[in-house]
Amino acid sequence: MKQLAIVGPTASGKSDLAIEVASKHNAYILSIDSLSIYKEVDIVSAKPSKEELASVRHFGIDELYLNEYFSVEIFLRLYKEVVRKCKEMQKNLIIVGGTSFYLKSLLEGLSPTPDITDEVRQKVLKALLDLKRSYETLCELDKEYMQNIAPNDRYRIEKALLIYEASGKTPSEWFELHPPKPIIKALPIYEISLSREVLRERIAKRTKQMLQSGLIDEVCFLERKYSRAPNPMKSIGIVETLDYLDGKITKGELEELISIHTAQLAKRQQTFNKSQFEHKTSLELSQLRKRLLSHPWD
Repeated sequence: MKQLAIVGPTASGKSDLAIEVASKHNAYILSIDSLSIYKEVDIVSAKPSKEELASVRHFGIDELYLNEYFSVEIFLRLYKEVVRKCKEMQKNLIIVGGTSFYLKSLLEGLSPTPDITDEVRQKVLKALLDLKRSYETLCELDKEYMQNIAPNDRYRIEKALLIYEASGKTPSEWFELHPPKPIIKALPIYEISLSREVLRERIAKRTKQMLQSGLIDEVCFLERKYSRAPNPMKSIGIVETLDYLDGKITKGELEELISIHTAQLAKRQQTFNKSQFEHKTSLELSQLRKRLLSHPWD
């Protein structure tokens, strides 16, 4: 089994390219996208169409409902299961998406987390009702670990609390005893390179298409079914639409704000990819397409 990764900012054309490469080179696709993992979140996540999903087998898409718990640890288990299926079916694997932290986790590994019981999880959720106090408590227990965590970073505060409550050890103590181990030792990484102007045009076009395809109706459905509580409901495209539904912004402002916030996300993605993946090949889309269709595994 051979595998490679395609990264790049949102709206850069990653999914279409991955489908084309996978179709030609006998591969499955594993999506690394923080929204496409959820069922019913179709338009706002710019998920591949049903026809595209049927043309090549995808994993990491439509795996969970919006109110179900997801973490990097769950993603790593999914990756291992996908690799098993690829080997069983004699398929290669294309890893593609904008949430490059998942890819980094495959390359560097994660320290295992302690076994977390429902009792511990409920205790931590109760403590998180006072996020400020939880943060202060963790700072007193483990100042070194907490110095890189912001007081409003609920996800990482929750993770630190879960480790402490489940193991009785501070995060620093736990990670020292359980260092990470890489899951993939070597992986060709290809990055789609676009100019800022071209990327903004693509983002604006996609935002318009999302609104024409029923973005507002989709967000209304998600809010009715799941409320605004799940963390994915704070994603770009959803939060702006909720503001529109609340009468805070006009429809014109809705389209403009989604485009602006998506462009800001794209810039963060580009910065992350540049700083975290030293050994990657960056090419303009047409050049990368030619390269991957002819000799993707070199």
